[in-house]
Amino acid sequence: MSYQAEYSKSINTPEDFWREKAEDLAWFKQPEQILSKDANGIDRWFADGELNTAYLALDYHVENGRADNTAIIYDSPVTGQKRKISYLELRDDVAKFAGVLKAQGVEKGDRVVIYMPMIPEALVAMLAVARLGAVHSVVFGGFAPHELAVRIDDAEPKVMVSASCGIEISKVIEYKPMLDQAIEKSAHKPSSCIVLQRPEAEASMIEGRDLDWTEAMATAEPADCVPVKGTDPLYILYTSGTTGKPKGVVRDNGGHAVAMKYSMKSVYNVEAGDVFWAASDVGWVVGHSYIVYGPLLAGCTTIVYEGKPVRTPDAGAFWRVCEEYQAKVLFSAPTAFRAIKKEDPEGELLANYDLSNLKTIFMAGERLDPPTYHWTMETTGKPVIDHWWQTETGWAICGNMTGVETLTPKPGSATVPMSGFNVQILDPEGNELPAGEQGAVAIKLPLPPSCLPTVWGDHERFRTGYLTDFPGYYCSGDGGYKDEDGYVFIMGRTDDVINVAGHRLSTGEMEEIVAGHPAVAECAVIGINDPLKGQQPIGFVLLKNGAEIEDDQLESELVGLVRKEIGAVACFKRAVVVDRLPKTRSGKILRKLMRQIADGQDYSVPSTIDDPTSLSVMEDVMSRNGLITE
Repeated sequence: MSYQAEYSKSINTPEDFWREKAEDLAWFKQPEQILSKDANGIDRWFADGELNTAYLALDYHVENGRADNTAIIYDSPVTGQKRKISYLELRDDVAKFAGVLKAQGVEKGDRVVIYMPMIPEALVAMLAVARLGAVHSVVFGGFAPHELAVRIDDAEPKVMVSASCGIEISKVIEYKPMLDQAIEKSAHKPSSCIVLQRPEAEASMIEGRDLDWTEAMATAEPADCVPVKGTDPLYILYTSGTTGKPKGVVRDNGGHAVAMKYSMKSVYNVEAGDVFWAASDVGWVVGHSYIVYGPLLAGCTTIVYEGKPVRTPDAGAFWRVCEEYQAKVLFSAPTAFRAIKKEDPEGELLANYDLSNLKTIFMAGERLDPPTYHWTMETTGKPVIDHWWQTETGWAICGNMTGVETLTPKPGSATVPMSGFNVQILDPEGNELPAGEQGAVAIKLPLPPSCLPTVWGDHERFRTGYLTDFPGYYCSGDGGYKDEDGYVFIMGRTDDVINVAGHRLSTGEMEEIVAGHPAVAECAVIGINDPLKGQQPIGFVLLKNGAEIEDDQLESELVGLVRKEIGAVACFKRAVVVDRLPKTRSGKILRKLMRQIADGQDYSVPSTIDDPTSLSVMEDVMSRNGLITE
């Protein structure tokens, strides 16, 4: 079937389309009610079906001849550990840890907060919670106590699961003191904490509350899978909100399982037995969808990598993992490849590795700028597929369905809408815009399976945050356009559009041009207040290792490039070389905070920041260059 036929069927007859896809799963009770409305008037998928996601990810494969297949490859360059875990071994570990949780009173619908590094036990904990029909909420390991406390109070977990420490390159980060502080700060008190002791740091335990993971597992009775409804929640995942209070995105069991299984073949073109590597973290949505659930539902081997794209030990780390485990697909964020490009601009380390088994490189999590796209493709010789999605959707909104029909990529575009996503570009009044015109990217309802049906404990926030700007649509918060072929170009968050002397300009477009300079490894363009023009774009650039160019010359060349490509209307006149850009741990540049610094506004340091000192460094750079306005 062609892409167009597949997509049209999903839009024109969504119930028939998703009923067919749901038949690929081993439900305990096959759903008959494919699409319905809940008490809040929200579209819901497979409401009367019954299933268990952990059963589908593990027991199903064990019962159908894949017991000895490798489920998880654990590779930890920071500890020197490597392990392979079969589907049978993983099923048994998950059943036993579900027994540990059950002994602590965890039942269907209860919440469990998981605060762990990138180790197999994190996946065991997630799947064990799902096995009991409970709801997990994974908090990125190492989040500050205050941020963890906020999530504890919102999710109200019965049990916490953690490890004694995580490891960032060579630095040991002790988790237990932060966990203790978070519980002390939180109004809600979990009844128990289960802690995995790692040899790099031993945690002190609180008698009567804390349990040692290994000791508890030694005496645990395995627990069976608990059937849940298709619309029962599988997990809560917190994402940053405009108010500063994190939003608990809710993912249901039925729609999520159907979408994950479908996407593994249709989007990534992998089958049972293939090795799939999402180089992310279980704390992010990519980790939930494509380290844990997607690959295991599809019977693949998933790689759990406790390391970085660089410095563990070098910029050849990704290529080493791909060769060693014969990964068919590599999926990571553009920032990872920019980091590799910065350290090894000519791709010399790649020559040490055989990537013949690697078929495709996928990128998502932020906008894939054309220079990074071209560098990765030319250096590796592999197809590079950009796709765009959000925590809220759980899988790609736009992409290239390599398992259906691979379309010709266009640099800067996430290609076309995925099955079920009726993507439209709207003007401020909600009218659909023609090809080539930028506007708000929105998705016409109903949303396909896996998308959030609410925000945990605050449905009004879900309604006002996503459904009220354009009635009948989900508002993505991103801006962009479609070209004449229907390809979607995501240009960044709608607040990354700046107004220069009445002209609405995309900073993402300027970043494309700046990043195309041969000396530039990475960049960010923001708009700062200007008394004459309203806003003025300023570029902040990181140089490639070994690049030799004077700052003044670089600025002159970048100004000339933007003027040539966009025109004098862009008013791009300043480009400042910096040592680092403030980023989240997942690699997203904190442009909003950079704007707040430049505009002299108060700002709070987000819990997701990779290096808090980067903000003070940025403030100093802006101050020295006269870029801070009041």
